[in-house]
Amino acid sequence: MTTFPGSPRILKGGLVLLDPDTFTVLPNGIIVLQYNPDSLSRTLKVQGAEEGGDRSEALRLKGPPVETFKLDAEIDATDQLELADQNPNTVQNGIFPQLAALETIIYPASATLQNNFNLSQAGTLEIMPMLAPLTLFVWSVNRIVPVRITDFSITEEAFDPKLNPIRAKVSLGIRVLSIDDLYFNDKGGSLYMVYQQQKESLAKMYQGGTFGALGIRGIP
Repeated sequence: MTTFPGSPRILKGGLVLLDPDTFTVLPNGIIVLQYNPDSLSRTLKVQGAEEGGDRSEALRLKGPPVETFKLDAEIDATDQLELADQNPNTVQNGIFPQLAALETIIYPASATLQNNFNLSQAGTLEIMPMLAPLTLFVWSVNRIVPVRITDFSITEEAFDPKLNPIRAKVSLGIRVLSIDDLYFNDKGGSLYMVYQQQKESLAKMYQGGTFGALGIRGIP
């Protein structure tokens, strides 16, 4: 990467993990992607009226669309290994720490697993499912949105002599959590509403076309 002072600052995407109760950033809870993916695919599934339903419901929307993202992120230890004296953890462990930071997002904490086992041994009848962190996908100031990771695959492509991975590709599938999933008035719901409102503001900047561009004079 050039160090020329006039070169633009390259922003990076990533994930931010919040405590689900206090909504504060967890320790080491800011995970920055080493390299931005070359592409980011999005799918929006409309939540409209059911087919074959009442005709008066044909134009109604039941809620925000179900939006999903797919991206491939690369992690490479080459630069850190070239500066071994400054990166002893990378020399010792390769990219295991970065991979573990991503993977443990979808693991319940081992301490919670142990506590639930202890409760079950003590005769507790019902144990609530474990809370995961509130995960935010950050992709510029216009896209800070609460999400749930739905798909996660890792392809480790190179290893050091101790078999630590030193290059890998991580494929992530994430689903946006809307107000259908979160409480409207809590931090997650508020972040989703800001995300949708930003889309509406950007949409207003679009200058619409004309009937002539469509080859017609108007609506019959």
